Amino acid sequence: MNFAMIFKVALRAIMRNKTRSVLTCIGIIVGIAAVIAVMAIGQGAQTMMVKQISSMGNNLVMVFPERRRAGSVSSGRGQGQTMTAADAMAVKTELAHLVQGVSPSVRATVQMMYASKNWSSNIQGVSPDVLLISNWSMGEGRFFTEEETELYSRVCVIGTTVKANLFGDDEDPVGKIIRLNNMTFTIVGVLNSKGANNWGQDQDDVIMAPYTSVQRYLQRSKFDNINMMNISLHTMDDLEDAKREITALLRQRHNLADYQDDDFEMRDTTEIMNTIGSVSGLMTVLLTAVAAISLLVGGIGIMNIMLVSVTERIKEIGLRMAIGATPTNILAQFLLEAVVLSTIGGAFGVALGVGGAHFIGWWKGWPILIQMHSTFGAFFFSSFVGMFFGFYPAYRASKLHPIDCLRYE
Repeated sequence: MNFAMIFKVALRAIMRNKTRSVLTCIGIIVGIAAVIAVMAIGQGAQTMMVKQISSMGNNLVMVFPERRRAGSVSSGRGQGQTMTAADAMAVKTELAHLVQGVSPSVRATVQMMYASKNWSSNIQGVSPDVLLISNWSMGEGRFFTEEETELYSRVCVIGTTVKANLFGDDEDPVGKIIRLNNMTFTIVGVLNSKGANNWGQDQDDVIMAPYTSVQRYLQRSKFDNINMMNISLHTMDDLEDAKREITALLRQRHNLADYQDDDFEMRDTTEIMNTIGSVSGLMTVLLTAVAAISLLVGGIGIMNIMLVSVTERIKEIGLRMAIGATPTNILAQFLLEAVVLSTIGGAFGVALGVGGAHFIGWWKGWPILIQMHSTFGAFFFSSFVGMFFGFYPAYRASKLHPIDCLRYE
């Protein structure tokens, strides 16, 4: 009996019990579909998070002043009084071999008014280096200059969300004067859109002005304190050296003794990416484990059905052996039946997984990334499941004695 004949007999046996064959495939279909959908959604989410984190800044290091504390209550990162704009300028000038841009950052909540419209948002006081550091680009107009920053000029740039709420789609905001908490500022540019970040925050709901102007006119502060310092390195290969030298410089400027702790905190995007990557990886492993259990259940189902099939067809096995079929032929026939069942289930599982992943992505607005190697890997794994779980029933059938089979009632 050649392979073509064995394959034909196996297909005929499968088609003889269509309902049972479909029910047998369901476990494999669900398992493969779950694996592909989980991998597609997980990879897509991870890619989106990496992209969003990259949009935060170019080789970014963030330095925050020490948290304020009142008893056991912390006021939050960036609310301390231990860092000034002069610290940021010192980092920029003294560590120029490591640093390509530095921007002090201060924040204030403002009510923006133009004509009869108003909008409430946070204003960021920054330096012109923020364009390089945070990967912002201009859509209209220009950004404010270093000279305007030094002269406390009342100029600002706005995000597309602010533009839509204050000016609509038709009016050009560049050159217009708006009121920020009863102080007039001139809009000199509109930033290109960035969209929402990983936490759902609208990055385009932003207004930026020189940090000196925000401190003087909106915070009305007599001090030079800043909420944070954004630093862009030439390359992330210098990250550890940069963090070490920034720490040494700030400790020297703040007159900290060796026994004193740092009065600032430092964070970089690699820490955030590693944390998100580990969480995303853990969730993918857990969900894949659940999908693998479905495949295990499907494989057990195949084994169970094949054992039933062997029992039902004992006389047929005996007859085939009597007319010349070898134990190897019987083994191949039943093993091929199991592999065909699992492969058909795998094919439907792949289609269902790809379609389901795209549907979930469309429905929830999630990014989807389907990798061909994982799709083909899941498909071939389904064939392996059939071979693994179908081997014992096939082996049992091949060991039957033809005389006993023919006498079986």
